Amino acid sequence: MSGDRQRIDRWLWHARVVKTREAAKALVEAGKVRIDRVRETKAGAPVRAGQVLTVTLPSVVRVLKVVGFVEHRGSAEVAKELFEDLTPPPPRSEATEVVASSGTRDPGAGRPTKRERREITRLHDGDESGE
Repeated sequence: MSGDRQRIDRWLWHARVVKTREAAKALVEAGKVRIDRVRETKAGAPVRAGQVLTVTLPSVVRVLKVVGFVEHRGSAEVAKELFEDLTPPPPRSEATEVVASSGTRDPGAGRPTKRERREITRLHDGDESGE
């Protein structure tokens, strides 16, 4: 292997995007990975430094810029040095902001009292009667 490129399935595994190399291979073969906006279906395709990968995972789409390579899979700290995360933050909806502002407790406030728990339940259930 050359020091300026690596198989895409190995790189995804080394960068800890997926837990196993077999999962990385399946992800690529399913067409869930794009290299510079071009869909890739071959697990042995080379990836080079500077290329941008778009990886569609079950719960999120990650955009990663390849920065480096390693020969062996290392710790999470080593994996963070292999890429630059370009994933945009998820959009905040107005409903999320309302729930976040009214349904949160201050850190260290302890467990909610029975009255507070009922208020939280009413808030989540949409009951406006106050009983």
